[in-house]
Amino acid sequence: MIRLDPATASSAAPPTVPAWALASAGTQSDGDAAFQAGAALAALDTLARAEHSWAGAWRQRLALRSAAASMRLAGRPEDEAALRDAWHLRPAGADPGPAGTIFGAWRQLAAQPSAASADRLEKIVGQLGLHWDEAAVADLCAEIGRLTISQRHAPFAAAAIAARVVATRPDSELLAWWLADVVLAQGLRWPRPLPLLMNQVFSPAFRAEVGGKRIRPSEKNFERAVCVALVQAAAEACRLAAELSRRAEKLLAVAPKLRAKGAGDVIFLLLNEDAVSGSLVTKNLSRFAARRLFERLQQLEAVRELSGRASFRLFGL
Repeated sequence: MIRLDPATASSAAPPTVPAWALASAGTQSDGDAAFQAGAALAALDTLARAEHSWAGAWRQRLALRSAAASMRLAGRPEDEAALRDAWHLRPAGADPGPAGTIFGAWRQLAAQPSAASADRLEKIVGQLGLHWDEAAVADLCAEIGRLTISQRHAPFAAAAIAARVVATRPDSELLAWWLADVVLAQGLRWPRPLPLLMNQVFSPAFRAEVGGKRIRPSEKNFERAVCVALVQAAAEACRLAAELSRRAEKLLAVAPKLRAKGAGDVIFLLLNEDAVSGSLVTKNLSRFAARRLFERLQQLEAVRELSGRASFRLFGL
């Protein structure tokens, strides 16, 4: 019998971004854009601070979306399904390849505090396939520190660090967006960042009114574009939270019916990961037992198969 903390089994419905904040996204003034971004981030703030049972899966799914957008920015072909495969189907400890390594950078952003030490940034720069020397990384850390104590509003601080990165190294836009989410979280005092802005890079928020050219960091109207993008990003994150909340509630409701040894470990992973391999092996669960457990969870409509394959399957909320 699986026994889970009742406090994690139920929670209030996740908040939503007010409809008025989403209205007229392409026509507002700079002030209106900033005001609407504030309203959207206020709605998201509760989720960013909470420790819901499904928060890990929520954060990692946001990370997957950002990684997929990163592939497009980097000119790579991998989509969400390919990134899942690269990460979850590799042997334990194996190199996930260039795309999977970038995915790992976004997974780390979603899971760890928003500290930006030189050591951490050097590793992230490498994961993103970039090359910065120690002095440039140290200058970047110093700039993040200045933004933190400047008390600039969080969206503008996020825009500022993205602009600084691209001004320093135009080939480092992936790093610019990764750091924008970190600095945003620091400004909002969130315990961990949320992957938000990268997924909006190709959205209408970052399209110039004339000609449709993408607005890159530091270009005209970039700060306003960041505010508009944050409204949409917050709304999408809240919708995803509502969806996963309902699915997690169903998973936790069927948990007492699962008597397989090691089922509790699987439920924990499902609540904390975007996807779990159907051939998972743990100290309490063989591959055969895992397959039977996932089949049972599918019968109970408590999980979804995410790959669409008959073998090498992946499951998640």
